[in-house]
Amino acid sequence: MIKNNLHVAIILDGNRRFARRIGQSPWKGHEEGVKRVEELLDWCKELNVKELTLYCFSIENFNRSREEVNFLMALFKKFFKRFENNKKIDENKVKIRFIGEKNLLEKKIQEIIKRLEKKTEKYNGFIINFALAYSGRQEILSAIKRLIKEKKEINEKNFQDSLWVSDEPDLIIRTGREKRTSNFLLWQSVYSEWLFLDKMWPEFTKQDLKEAIEEFKGRQRRFGK
Repeated sequence: MIKNNLHVAIILDGNRRFARRIGQSPWKGHEEGVKRVEELLDWCKELNVKELTLYCFSIENFNRSREEVNFLMALFKKFFKRFENNKKIDENKVKIRFIGEKNLLEKKIQEIIKRLEKKTEKYNGFIINFALAYSGRQEILSAIKRLIKEKKEINEKNFQDSLWVSDEPDLIIRTGREKRTSNFLLWQSVYSEWLFLDKMWPEFTKQDLKEAIEEFKGRQRRFGK
């Protein structure tokens, strides 16, 4: 059965390849990718997406060049700073959450994150989960450590409740032509439907999201039955 309000997760891949293809610096691709994220809010509202989880930056991405990592951190600061003053967040009651090893991020980004989560914690109109410094394996290890520390029984319910994000996505979209999961939502995606697109993330459009949701609705979800 298809829910009316979907949880969609997206792996935002292909920024650098897009930039190279149009003869720009690879960093320009990240700037174009941010523009698509800003538009997603409106698209999701129109298409009855209730929750959105975006894979923005993995723990492994810290292994990229210092120049690129610094550029991305500056871009995140600028982007999330704009979110603090975005009227649509309040008007649409958007709850903003951040998942990942947040302590690995710059202090200024951690401060912005904390303010955004605090400001929107009681909103329930729409949820955005930003995966930053994220690793699915680390999320699982963190959940196990938390259960042991709290001396709780290790069962599926307690384990899922201990994850950084407990909600399971209905549909996961990966742009950028690659066909792999890249350590993303390893536990939560066990019965998610996957869709891999050849388009690079900066090329992603509202029509692409609409078609992805329509294809998802045409699939038969068996959940192992």
